[in-house]
Amino acid sequence: MKVTVFLGTMVLAGAVGLVASGARQARAGETSTASDYRVLAPIRHGNLTVFPVVAAASHDTSEFLTLDEGLKSGEVEVTESGKVRGMIRRPPRGGVVRPDYPVRDGAQVNRLMLINNSKRPLLLLAGEIVTGGKQDRVIAKDRIVPPESDPIDLDVFCVEPGRWVATSDKFMHGSVNAAMAAPSVRGSAMAQKNQAEVWSQVAKAREQMAYQVEPAARPSATRELSETTSYAKVMDNDEVKRKVNSIAGSVEQEYASTIRQLRDRNAVGVVVAVSSEIVWADIFASTALLEKYWPKLVRSYATDAAVTRAKGAQVSENAAQAFLAHLHGRHETVDSEPGLYRHTEVTGDGFKAFELTSLLPKTGFALHVAKIVE
Repeated sequence: MKVTVFLGTMVLAGAVGLVASGARQARAGETSTASDYRVLAPIRHGNLTVFPVVAAASHDTSEFLTLDEGLKSGEVEVTESGKVRGMIRRPPRGGVVRPDYPVRDGAQVNRLMLINNSKRPLLLLAGEIVTGGKQDRVIAKDRIVPPESDPIDLDVFCVEPGRWVATSDKFMHGSVNAAMAAPSVRGSAMAQKNQAEVWSQVAKAREQMAYQVEPAARPSATRELSETTSYAKVMDNDEVKRKVNSIAGSVEQEYASTIRQLRDRNAVGVVVAVSSEIVWADIFASTALLEKYWPKLVRSYATDAAVTRAKGAQVSENAAQAFLAHLHGRHETVDSEPGLYRHTEVTGDGFKAFELTSLLPKTGFALHVAKIVE
């Protein structure tokens, strides 16, 4: 169910609070707002700056399964929309196996099929990449998939123009470097929702990265970059990984240490600046959830930083706090699956913000909030 609302001022969540010196565990159904978050001193490396964000309260997210976990365990399966046979939900204990679903012909560029066979709800984030099938794809928006689900349609965008030949029946998660698209690609899927724009950003990323690594790269590495149209393969190229890791490695380790030190203060996310401009914020419902996504998030940020020239002054802590605090907009779109989740998109002056709220029993809180600059 989709609802569109036009408002002069709109905030993403309902309760108001302030970050106290001693953070606490949130009660079920308690929500957070921008005033619940505080930006701390930045971690910088080259063109990349990340500002740790702490929250007034944290939520219990242990019940949620990530895509990484589900694909690794085999409890989550992703396949082309024309390959439904075999993707049958496991019967409940003592139950009867359901009849097979009919085979559908014709895979679609912007649609995949997913089944969650686990007993836990599955969290999907926009920007996560799955590789295989007829083309590599990127997930189009945040959502929750219920436990032991029937096959569902999954909205995606292609990040491998030019290939339409199956390499495998099922999709896998990419390498750690390709598991989350860079903000430039991720943002085009979330905000523009346009396949041509996604392809444009993929081509731009490949060209920029090839230019960055070419002087020091082996001939085979540069040839690989020039011959592939796959975003995942570009990011898995040895020379590209070396370039990205040179930026991401130290930031990942330093913030991982920060997360451990700030666990009792609920470190839940980051505001991200590339060169002299703030570009993104990712906020989660708990430190534990942030820790699961952090290794691939930091590499996605570093990918854009690796191809951006330094310019101007460094972004200040006050500017990062102001960016996070401003979640008011003039246009709000709500897409909801009752009893499961609510996805809210807010359009403001020069930005979009996205919030995924869990509506499952004993939750009622925002699992993930993303804000991007347009």
